[in-house]
Amino acid sequence: MISIIIPTYKEEKYIHEAISQFNRLTIPHEIIVTDDCSPDKTLEIARSTNVIVIEAKQKHPTIAANRNAGAKSAKGEFLVFLDADSRILDANSFFERALHRFSQDQNQKQAQKLVAITGSFWVSPDKASLADILVYSIFNIVHRLKNNVLHTGEAPGKFQMIRNESFLTVNGFREDLVSREDADIFQRLNKIGRTFADRELVVYHSGRRSRAIGWPKLLWIWMRDSFSVATKNVSASREWKAIR
Repeated sequence: MISIIIPTYKEEKYIHEAISQFNRLTIPHEIIVTDDCSPDKTLEIARSTNVIVIEAKQKHPTIAANRNAGAKSAKGEFLVFLDADSRILDANSFFERALHRFSQDQNQKQAQKLVAITGSFWVSPDKASLADILVYSIFNIVHRLKNNVLHTGEAPGKFQMIRNESFLTVNGFREDLVSREDADIFQRLNKIGRTFADRELVVYHSGRRSRAIGWPKLLWIWMRDSFSVATKNVSASREWKAIR
């Protein structure tokens, strides 16, 4: 079984479609929405569907903590972490391919065992600008290089699929990181096994952050945080604001 974990905070615009995209998924699964004290209708909408909803008693300091809260309740052999605006066009073929990836090296030694996968990421075609296409073309190449060639690990929170046992081995996401917590866990997973970026596992998203902030500023924030985590083991950003 796979456990699909969707962390939310003020996601009333996206949460219904985030859940309903899996209505035809026939692979055994559970959907867990972990809400971080949303002041809007996110919880109301999530509870109107047939999914597991976990409501935080008080707001988590980071999205990493919210993701970990969902993982604690998960029963699946594989944990799938998705952002609320992440979209998969054909969930059955998508996860059949992903599960096949994991099953191919079932008998490998632990150091060579596939412990996590990620995919290719694009802004939805109806919203994508030339800048979006250019930036994500580069990002996707970097992800494949870091995971498949250099074996250092890199993956955004838009889609990560991790063996539950491996997730527990590395103690989940680092809750002290405001940003780069998604890349960090793949880097740590690479120390106990292999991670892989499959270009055929395509995930679309809204591109809302680049729309709200602009690519120059957003790229600067990401580069600054990457450098800070790499050199000081702490995020330069002190807050990662939700953008609807």
